[in-house]
Amino acid sequence: MRFFKTMLYMLVLVLLLIACSDNAADGDVERDVINDAEDTSENGDIEETDDEASQEDEVYRTPEMDFDLGGQTIKVVSWWDMTIDTDNPDNIQRQENLEELMDKHNFEIEYIAIDYEEYQERVTASLLAGEPIGDIVRLGKTYTIPALVQQDLLWPIDEYTQNSNAFNQLMTNELYTYEGRGYGFTEDQTNLVQGIFYNRTLMNELGMKPLQEYVDEDNWNWDTFIDVAKEANKDTNNDGSVDTWGLANAGLLVHALYSNNTGLTDGNQEILEDPATLEALNFTSQLATEQVPRPSEGGDWTEPGQFFRQGNTLMYAGALHELSGIQADMADYDIGFVPFPKGPSADTYHSAEALLQALTIPKAVENPEQLLYIWEKINDIDSIYDYPGQASYESLFVNEEDIENVLMVAPNLIVLDHHTFPNLEYYEFEGELNEGTSVSTVVETYKSSFQAAIDEVYGTE
Repeated sequence: MRFFKTMLYMLVLVLLLIACSDNAADGDVERDVINDAEDTSENGDIEETDDEASQEDEVYRTPEMDFDLGGQTIKVVSWWDMTIDTDNPDNIQRQENLEELMDKHNFEIEYIAIDYEEYQERVTASLLAGEPIGDIVRLGKTYTIPALVQQDLLWPIDEYTQNSNAFNQLMTNELYTYEGRGYGFTEDQTNLVQGIFYNRTLMNELGMKPLQEYVDEDNWNWDTFIDVAKEANKDTNNDGSVDTWGLANAGLLVHALYSNNTGLTDGNQEILEDPATLEALNFTSQLATEQVPRPSEGGDWTEPGQFFRQGNTLMYAGALHELSGIQADMADYDIGFVPFPKGPSADTYHSAEALLQALTIPKAVENPEQLLYIWEKINDIDSIYDYPGQASYESLFVNEEDIENVLMVAPNLIVLDHHTFPNLEYYEFEGELNEGTSVSTVVETYKSSFQAAIDEVYGTE
């Protein structure tokens, strides 16, 4: 008897569920079911809530525009060929978008590559003559801001680049700016990554504590960095001469500055006496006076990279674009990556760019909003990747911890602007620090000349 009552109860329950399904158009039951399901999403039953989906849709997109460019050829100028390479699904989407836009708005596109050595001179001359060499032109920040912007040669474009799926917001709104307006744009959502490459194979052979542990402990700072470098300076065969070294680079001023969240200049001012800058200068001086790096053998600027490639030097400070070449030359070694250690005035790891570049639109070009609309619609894609740069990073690294380190520093890009000023004697300044001249003497020697070099560019009287 109990069995039949149970079966009857189950039948009634099924009929009620069917009735609820039929009434789902009213919305009440369906919302209840969704709410119940969202409450259990932590068990994995629901992968994405309505709130999460709506957040994805919050990306600003420029409303559809209807215009005819009359067969115009849009010229895109850079020091490399920017033709879309359909080497991955994302780029295939971009190329398909471009083809649809060309048909809809009646235009062609031409990518012009100019050799880097002559690029700045040719492009700036064309801008000054009022006959820009292209409609969309890549320009280095060092010779664009403030110089070209002050002469009203470029459009401010920040009002047209609000789609964060198609434009790097950091570039336009913070890095490539002048007097509160953005003049540079890029669809590339990745930033230049700098840090420390290290020979994991050599580290293990020397029996040293893994560098990753310092990062995991949040104890990777200038002091532990120096300790590690000194520890690896060893005479391993007891012949009286050091044959393994801890650090390949003899000059680390740029790395010292960005890792301490500072620079040598800030806008139209030198900041040599800023406390964070003085800390960076003292750190650079300490490396030299305590003879921490591997001694130079009279080589040029490539010497540190060559030292590292020999396999007997633990650490090399460099940029991520160098890694593929290092790996090709060091196929028998396991190469890892950690951030450059934090300075005392920094609360996170950073990366840096001293020669920032981005795309711009010359003032002589009409209708910049149409060009940026086209650029937006080309690059507003549904990426197959989980994060920007994923394909590249995963092709370079086997260890997940190395990728995590890259992702940790990439968003924290600092732009160092000292190369903006042609008469600022940066290399002389750095040379004196590396030769052991006291920080106070170097600052006193160069402080006035640095400001004079800045004033020349900003036109300060």
